[in-house]
Amino acid sequence: MSLVFAAIAPHPPILIPNVGKDHISKIEKTKQALEKIEQELYSSRPDIVIVISPHGEIDPRAFTINLANDYEADFEHFGDFETKLKFKGDTVLMTFGKEKMSSKSQINIISDKRLDHGTSIPLYCLTRHLEQVSIIPIYFSMLDSQAHFEFGKGLKEIIMDSDKRIAVIASADLSHCLSENSPVKCDPAGKIFDQKIIKLIEDCDSLGIVNFDHELAEKAHECGLRSIQVLAGILSDVKCKPQILSYESPFGVGYAVVSISMNY
Repeated sequence: MSLVFAAIAPHPPILIPNVGKDHISKIEKTKQALEKIEQELYSSRPDIVIVISPHGEIDPRAFTINLANDYEADFEHFGDFETKLKFKGDTVLMTFGKEKMSSKSQINIISDKRLDHGTSIPLYCLTRHLEQVSIIPIYFSMLDSQAHFEFGKGLKEIIMDSDKRIAVIASADLSHCLSENSPVKCDPAGKIFDQKIIKLIEDCDSLGIVNFDHELAEKAHECGLRSIQVLAGILSDVKCKPQILSYESPFGVGYAVVSISMNY
């Protein structure tokens, strides 16, 4: 089996020390949980880390795979002009896998060295000791939930057929309307959304994740459900054990950290 680890990780810029500064202590639970994920990911010895991000180049009608020989990221948009990241890319896995997947999902291949923050923040937190690891950024579409699940199942076939050790990170912030501090107006739907999606993840309820109430998700102003639905497809029929390591919302946005170990 080539899938060695999976996780769900949030992407708040405050996790970057030069951005968060003294405020980083306000998300200490998230920080500590990500440190645990980093250790577990390191122990799984991945050759490739796939990141499913909500903030890359979105094609509404297709799933985007960003293939480049190398990538770079910074956080200048958030006021940090010092932190710079570089990663190696893997262009082989998805180049050969695209033809197999194209019969089931609409695929768009791009080559962009610049990483979005939905990709770069989880990588910053989780791969600092994986100097030789390669990455593949993937961006979801605006197609329906079933399409995201089927795309994930297609990815699973490619991953399982590979001789590489592969980890998958679903980059996902949950509701953005949990309190008066939220980026958008506070709405009770936010808390309901977060509670429901966390329970579904904990129960490994792929059907519930795929059939999640679209109207509730819209009201919650989330930016992670589609990433999680793709991950659910990847994990379909795979023996795995999810563990909710933390959940908090100090800024009115739900941050959940989930470790998913394989039980082969």
